[in-house]
Amino acid sequence: MTEDIIIAGFGGQGVLRLGQMLAYSGLEEGKNVLWMPAYGPETRGGFANCTVIVSDEEIGSPIISRPRSVIVLNLPSLDKFEDAVQPGGVLVINTSLVNRDARRTDISVVKVNATEIATHKGDQRAANMVALGAFLGKNPLVKRDSVVKIIQKIFGSKPHVVQVNIEALDDGYKAAREQIAATA
Repeated sequence: MTEDIIIAGFGGQGVLRLGQMLAYSGLEEGKNVLWMPAYGPETRGGFANCTVIVSDEEIGSPIISRPRSVIVLNLPSLDKFEDAVQPGGVLVINTSLVNRDARRTDISVVKVNATEIATHKGDQRAANMVALGAFLGKNPLVKRDSVVKIIQKIFGSKPHVVQVNIEALDDGYKAAREQIAATA
């Protein structure tokens, strides 16, 4: 099993961190992983994206043009990557910052108010973990417990940040599962 994902948004939204969390969680489970960032020279506000590949087999190339999944945190990212998703793939959209629906009908779309949910948790920066939870609610590529371990390792010196990120992850997962149940 090989899964490739593109995660995209503005710099400062935690796009690269989301990709790292997914990759580190794959490593935690003994899988082969690749994480490759791409971003402009801007510190915040510029375009940022990363590629993550998680596989039970060796990974042959870091380049993917037709990912199975895409997570977009803003409208320009949806505009850029929606058409790249493979038919039958997954598209996660942060509806807090995206004001249109996906145009494709041959993919599974998960819509989550990631920024809004994170803000209600007390930290807008956790929107990336809400989006990751929503992705895992549709595609259980890695286990929740693996992501929680990585959150604890990375943010261990900040217990409040650990708790907010775990709750954000769980809220995103729950939102996706409720959406899937409602459409079944």
